[in-house]
Amino acid sequence: MSEQFDRAYWEDRYRGHHPSHPHREPNPYLVAETTDLAPGTALEAGCGEGAEAIWLASRGWRVTAVDIAAAALDRAREHARNLGADVADRVEWVRADLTGWVPAEEHFDLVCAHYVHPATPGETLFTRLAAAVAPGGTLLVVGHAPAPARPDDPHAPAPGSHVTAGQVAASLDPTRWDVVVAEARTRTVTGPGGHEMTLHDAVLRARKRR
Repeated sequence: MSEQFDRAYWEDRYRGHHPSHPHREPNPYLVAETTDLAPGTALEAGCGEGAEAIWLASRGWRVTAVDIAAAALDRAREHARNLGADVADRVEWVRADLTGWVPAEEHFDLVCAHYVHPATPGETLFTRLAAAVAPGGTLLVVGHAPAPARPDDPHAPAPGSHVTAGQVAASLDPTRWDVVVAEARTRTVTGPGGHEMTLHDAVLRARKRR
């Protein structure tokens, strides 16, 4: 895992792919699980090209968006600038490796991660992200859930990148957290070439007690 998902891997991935559409929709689970939250400070771990961070900023959040790849952050900044200063000025883009980067403890009203591929054990990252949530704040983790293997599927998640909602929940101190959602979900998306794909997702939403 450490070699497969290192910085060189992600820089090559983002430089080698065509830029995503600047108005790509944010992850639907982010929209569903945070629409009822009052805007505050947010941390997005593994922000990629910034769709989720920009969506949060456009709704009044102050966002710290972290990614290992400078190429991804360059695209994210451009997408944000295209929406104007009201959005762009609400996001701080940080290039950092989540393997070792430690966010400020109990600092953010929302901490979210979508399909992160940590080079370290996932539990280590989830514990670190949970520590960054302020009392009364929310942790949202969306990951690739285990699914039946299809050897002919070129878009299947890499081995070792799977997580279950139960695994994330188990990393949380039950005396400090209320688990709101811990589910395996599926959704259909349109992939490259217009082909429909079924994604198997793990969704964990939890609230840190005050």
